[in-house]
Amino acid sequence: MKVMVTGATGFVGRHVVNELLTQGHSVVAIARDIKRAQEMPWFDRVEFIQCDLHVDFKPLFQSECLPNAIVHLAWTGLPNYRDFFHISKNLPADLAFLEAAVKSGVPHLLVAGTCLEYGMQYGPLTEEMETNPTTPYGFAKDTLRKALQLLQKESPFTLQWMRLFYMYGEGQNRNSLLAQLDRAIDEGQAIFNMSAGDQLRDYLSIQEVAENFVLALESPQLEGVINCCSGKPISVFDLVKQRCHTKSSDINLNRGYYPYPDYEPMAFWGVPSKLANLRPI
Repeated sequence: MKVMVTGATGFVGRHVVNELLTQGHSVVAIARDIKRAQEMPWFDRVEFIQCDLHVDFKPLFQSECLPNAIVHLAWTGLPNYRDFFHISKNLPADLAFLEAAVKSGVPHLLVAGTCLEYGMQYGPLTEEMETNPTTPYGFAKDTLRKALQLLQKESPFTLQWMRLFYMYGEGQNRNSLLAQLDRAIDEGQAIFNMSAGDQLRDYLSIQEVAENFVLALESPQLEGVINCCSGKPISVFDLVKQRCHTKSSDINLNRGYYPYPDYEPMAFWGVPSKLANLRPI
């Protein structure tokens, strides 16, 4: 397939582009910063277009050779989940872009969602559950999905909503948990400050995330919400301990230094039913 990937230089995007190329697809990579794109190992193997989707995306659909699918990963302002700009700016801009793609004749959208769409729901989260977001980011993503579902009734297309949980790996935000831990260990710090770590979360390596995106793209029968997760809850404390063991570090873990986030329940994890039907998770 010819696949357009927005947010191609982001944490998820850079790995999705690489996996698409590995599986033999051609890629049109979209990002705002060409200098950052030129640092990507795949730059010379894609058609790169420098574009800010919030400014002018119309040239992307003027070509007679439209992509077979769009993997939409671009979303500004993360990891700030609480700011209203997700609703006031990102939501209308992203909806305008995706509507234009569909109206131009793109038949297949694979869009990144978030586990924050579920809100403060505890325990295993299934793909069929009702959403109840409590953050502007979760609300904006949830509203975008529902708007696209309404658009399908007017202009039929394949919609896959890849709901992401917690991810780790190369290129992750430097302020994410494991990135901070790695930095503390590499710098020889004696203490690592963290929360108490009793909360249960669902973590998946970024390589597995990228593989799931390509697997879903190649399986258009998997329509609607797709939980992209391990399905195996782990406490944050155990996750940190495993990382310390992997890096042969005896850094002192200062538990309870940070409070728990008030926008996340203490225990939740995804149930990846649709992906599990394609391969063991």
